[in-house]
Amino acid sequence: MKKVSVFLLALSTVFFVSCETDDKVVDQVLENYTVGAVLRTRAQEGNPFNAFVPESVFTVTVEEQDAEFGDLLASVDLYASFTDNQEDPNDNSKAEILIATYDVSDFSTSSRGLPELTFSTTLAESASLLGVGTDYSGGDVFSYRFVVNLTDGSTWTNVNGNQNVLGGSYFSSPYKYDVIVACIPVGPVPGDYTLDMQDSFGDGWNGASVRVTVDGVATDYTISAAQGASNSEVFTIPDTATTVTFEYVSGDWDSEVTYQLYAPNGKIAFEDGPSPFIGDFTGSLSICP
Repeated sequence: MKKVSVFLLALSTVFFVSCETDDKVVDQVLENYTVGAVLRTRAQEGNPFNAFVPESVFTVTVEEQDAEFGDLLASVDLYASFTDNQEDPNDNSKAEILIATYDVSDFSTSSRGLPELTFSTTLAESASLLGVGTDYSGGDVFSYRFVVNLTDGSTWTNVNGNQNVLGGSYFSSPYKYDVIVACIPVGPVPGDYTLDMQDSFGDGWNGASVRVTVDGVATDYTISAAQGASNSEVFTIPDTATTVTFEYVSGDWDSEVTYQLYAPNGKIAFEDGPSPFIGDFTGSLSICP
């Protein structure tokens, strides 16, 4: 009986602390706490979504556990929302909506004999479901929140679990999963780019340049001595481009050099300096569609 009591207390997310007497029996103490449920994360992949790949997939497998080893489970509700984190006047955030209800019969049995469920969605599916369309970009967040409904009428989610459950190494039951949108180019991103360059001494870049190579053809952009302190160049990556690289070529006075590269969407794709990183920085670009 003592072992069962300890197990029940471990699963509870609301605890009773006695301050009256020290001689209460276990049965009296058990009357003053609520038995809860955990929805343990068993596997998760696909976070972040890739803005360049609408078919990118987020998948999470959860396992439900309660005081009766899953026998108290009635159903699980799944909610989704969208947070627009772009720095512009338009807020395209979408309030939370119910997107699915899973009855206990929708769960399979895990290797530990507990109810298990796998949820999977693509970026395009979630964006369509929430009415976002293609109006998402790097830094935006899709959120998925699970609510466990037990046969005793209680519900359990991220707002009524303690930290041992929500963030514990064993239970790992956050109930809510935030999937970030990232911009990971899978090839050249066509369009017009702007390169703003500065020289703090005002005598040009002294041999330094930003080299852009499109399908093997390299073009160096720099500040000449006559231009002095700054220069701005606009160049186009064509739709037909198959390979594009960006590289900083060192000069005599790199400590005077700074630059900002703007992507076709008008946002900074990369910036560096003074004393910029020397070499290929293509893999560090942040270019959102």
